[in-house]
Amino acid sequence: MTGVFTSPYESRVPVLRLGGVLLVTLQGDLHDGTAEQLQQDIGEMVADSGVAGVVIDLSGVEIIDSFMGRVLSDIASQTRLLAAQTVVAGMRPAVAITLVELGLTLPGLRTSLSTEEAMRDLGADAAHGLLGDGRTRRERP
Repeated sequence: MTGVFTSPYESRVPVLRLGGVLLVTLQGDLHDGTAEQLQQDIGEMVADSGVAGVVIDLSGVEIIDSFMGRVLSDIASQTRLLAAQTVVAGMRPAVAITLVELGLTLPGLRTSLSTEEAMRDLGADAAHGLLGDGRTRRERP
């Protein structure tokens, strides 16, 4: 099943469902309110759809601040509790350097060099019924 979940409000980031994965592509700067709304939207969509994972494509993001780093970490924690994995794809070197300098290790986030690689990795995990910690979706508490 493929579908786009968007809102009539311009301040929301579109989330595309591709099979068992949600794809979020971030472009430019994200305002704090929009980032918080994205976190809420992803949580609701993961819970409602039962997808295996979320790919967040950061290739269009040139800089990141501590708030957005925390939001990414919170999204990963939230999706993990909902039996899904989060993969950040396409992170630019400057963004990675900034996150390290801010001391944000982003536990629970997997990374991929490209969106295609992230989708492939999540597809392989879903095909094998595995989550990042080696348990199956049915074994989740």
